[in-house]
Amino acid sequence: MGSQASTLLRHEELEEIKKETGFSHSQIARLYKRFTSLDVNGVGALSREDFLRIPELAINPLGDRIISAFFPEGEDEANFRVFIRILARFRPISDKEKSKDAKGPEPLNSRSNKLRFAFQLYDLDKDDKISRSELIQVLRMMVGVNISEEQLGVMADRTIQEADEDGDGAISFTEFVKVFEKTGIEQKMSIQFLD
Repeated sequence: MGSQASTLLRHEELEEIKKETGFSHSQIARLYKRFTSLDVNGVGALSREDFLRIPELAINPLGDRIISAFFPEGEDEANFRVFIRILARFRPISDKEKSKDAKGPEPLNSRSNKLRFAFQLYDLDKDDKISRSELIQVLRMMVGVNISEEQLGVMADRTIQEADEDGDGAISFTEFVKVFEKTGIEQKMSIQFLD
């Protein structure tokens, strides 16, 4: 491969990353180059501030929530393996993966894993339910001051009413999945990673 990634990552590590994420060697090399360009301190890990240098995240209303996904519980830095595992969730699902039988671990970019990632953006307290107040907070992040608290409350109430099948006043992951049952979430949560 002849890239910086191949000189800093052992062949075994590259193969593990390729197998785990589905990225090609050239995609891993490009992502490694991007990772090192964000790692301005050269410590081999990214901080939240490093992620804020990504313009698309800095201006995204859910940027803070997306950035938080890169940090395992209690961690304040993300190494390359964590970085690439999160990005793998946004890799498009290939026809080969769609037709693959259910043997082996579920790919990081599976429909279920994409939905779990989206669910976690809303589940602010990580209790595996999206409450009315969490929904209002995320809606506020997305629309800013362009809508009143009353309107946000109505939107949240309507969403919960439509999704909440067990009547507990919140949206579970199972209920969340059912809401997105007929949507092409695989395409909506995909980024093209060039070779």
